[in-house]
Amino acid sequence: YRKGHLGVSMLVFAPVGYWFVTTGTPELALITGTLMLWFAMLPDIDHRLPLIDHRSMTHSLFFAFLIGGLFSAAGFVLAGTVSMAGDTLGVYGFLLGALTVGAHLIGDSLTPAGVPLLWPLSRTYSLSVTRADSTVANYALFGLGIAVTGGWVVVAVRM
Repeated sequence: YRKGHLGVSMLVFAPVGYWFVTTGTPELALITGTLMLWFAMLPDIDHRLPLIDHRSMTHSLFFAFLIGGLFSAAGFVLAGTVSMAGDTLGVYGFLLGALTVGAHLIGDSLTPAGVPLLWPLSRTYSLSVTRADSTVANYALFGLGIAVTGGWVVVAVRM
């Protein structure tokens, strides 16, 4: 249900992208948006991992922080190749990784199955708004994400 997750990622990215553009760093908006969309389905890697159940560890705050940590480490490594301080790029990497996974968790929390945010505790959190396989909901989220992204870009460019 990639389209729905892409839409939610765009919605989560919208205030971040707007902030980057309006503070004079549109390149960070482009990088952030691109990477959030590229990794939007990362928590669903559990479909490919034989020992991990779907919507378990990879759909938790633990995983969001783990990916944030990995992106942060990548930021520190890359700091020598770009004109940004290592600690700044490390913090950016952490926020990017955690926000990317967080967007996926928001999307899955809209479904009755929910997500185990506090894994390994078994309680799931769900808003039960729509089923994951709802074509209407997935296209609606995708369309809303495009509309909101287009809207903030128009507003930010006119400033």
